[in-house]
Amino acid sequence: MKKTDVLVIGGSAAGIVAATTGKSFYPDKDFMVIRKEKQVLVPCGIPYVFGTLENSEQNVIPDAVLENAGVTLAIDEVVEIDRENKVCKTALGDEVGFEKLIFATGSTPADVNWLEGNDLENVFTIPKDKEYLDDVKARLEECKNVVVIGGGFIGVEVADELGKLGKNVTLIELLPHILSMAFDDELAVKAEEILHSRGIHLKTGQGVKEILGDQKVRGVLLNNGEKIKTDAVILSTGYRPNTELAKKSGVKLNEMGFIKVNEYMRTENFDIFAIGDCAEKFSFLTRTLKGVMLASTSCAEARIAGMNLYKLSTVRSFGGTIAIFCTAIGDTAFGAAGVTEKLAKERGFEIVSGVFEGIDQHPGSLPDTQKQFVKLIVSKDSNVILGGEVIGGKSVGELVNLIGIIIQNRMTVTDVLTSQIGTHPLLTAPPTSYPLVKAAEMAAKKLRTNF
Repeated sequence: MKKTDVLVIGGSAAGIVAATTGKSFYPDKDFMVIRKEKQVLVPCGIPYVFGTLENSEQNVIPDAVLENAGVTLAIDEVVEIDRENKVCKTALGDEVGFEKLIFATGSTPADVNWLEGNDLENVFTIPKDKEYLDDVKARLEECKNVVVIGGGFIGVEVADELGKLGKNVTLIELLPHILSMAFDDELAVKAEEILHSRGIHLKTGQGVKEILGDQKVRGVLLNNGEKIKTDAVILSTGYRPNTELAKKSGVKLNEMGFIKVNEYMRTENFDIFAIGDCAEKFSFLTRTLKGVMLASTSCAEARIAGMNLYKLSTVRSFGGTIAIFCTAIGDTAFGAAGVTEKLAKERGFEIVSGVFEGIDQHPGSLPDTQKQFVKLIVSKDSNVILGGEVIGGKSVGELVNLIGIIIQNRMTVTDVLTSQIGTHPLLTAPPTSYPLVKAAEMAAKKLRTNF
C-alpha cells in the first residue's frame, strides 16, 4: 500500500494550490495529488480555446508546478474512501493511506436531461475536459450557425470567441439581461450593446423549449414559438458540484449539494478538508449560502486549507465569498465584486451608490486611452463599501481586485477618500480624477445630503 501524509483528490487550480501551499507550510510532510486527467486546463481560459488560442495545448497547466514544489502526482481516479482507516482505493487497483485528505473534485456541467433534444449530435456542454473540448472544437469547424444557451460568463465568452471566427452566433438567456447575476442592468446593457456590435445575435428574456432535430441538431425552439436554425448548440446553463465520491464516502453535504465545511475548509471529519467548486460557499456580506464557482475563490480556499492542515490559525480563515468577477468583450472589460445595487436592496441593506466615469490614462490624448466607469455600492448606516462594478480597459481586472480588498477589509467611503494611490500617465487614471476615488466622493456627497 502506498502512503502519503496529505492526499489531494483533484488536480485543477484548487488542488494544485492546496498541495503547493501545504508543502510550503509543512515541508516535512509528503503531499500527493491524484487526478484522473492526463492534462488539466486553465479553467478560466477554456472559452479562449475556441478562438484566441490556437489549440487547447496553449491552455494547459504544466505539471512542473507540482513537481517543482515537491508534490507527487498520480494519474488515476479515487473510487472509494475508508474514512475510519484513512485509506482510499483507486481505479487502477492501488490503495493509498493518508493522514489528511483534501477534496478538490471540482464541478461538472449541470444536468440538462430536462431539455428535450439535449442528446442530439452536435449538442455540446463545456466541461473541464481537454479531450472532449478538442472534439468540440474540431466539430465546430464544420458549423456555420451556432446557438449558445446561457448568458453567464462562459456563455458570453464562448459566443464572442466563435463570433470572432465568423460563425453566425445566437446567444439565448432566460433572464432579462446577460451577466445579470454579476452586474446591475446599466452595465449588463452595455455588455449587450458591445456583443451586438460584434455580430452576436441576442435573445434575452427567452427560454428554450426544445432542441430540434432527428439524429443531428437542426434548430432550437424558444418558449415564444420562435425557431432558430442552427448546426450546433452549446449548453452553458451552469455547473453542479462534483460530490458523488464525498457523498458515497459518508462526508456530509449541504442542501445545495456542496460538501459542508467550516471557515478553515475542514469538514465535520477532523482530518478531511474540501475546497473549490465542490465545497460549500456562503456570502461574505450576508452569510447566506451561495452557489458561486470561481477559480479565484477556489484558490483562496485552497491556500486556507493548505495553511491549516496541521495547525489552525484564527487569522487564516475564510470569511465567505466576495464573488469577484471579470470578463472582456473585445477591448472592453467588465468587473464586479461584492453585491450589486439590486441584490443589496433585496437583502435588506439601505444603500447609496456613487458613480463616476473617467479615463484610464492621462492625458486622454495618449494612445489606447479608454473610458473607465466605476460604480460603488455603500451602506447608509455604516458607510462601508458593499460592492463595486467597473467598465474599462485591461486595468479593470486589477481595479476590481482592489475593490475586493476594500470590501474584505470593510473599508468605508472615508477610507477610500483618504487612501494614497500611486499614478503614472501610461499606467493609471489621473490623480486629479481617479475614478475609484471620485465614485467614493459621489457616494459621500449622497450620504451627506441624506439622498
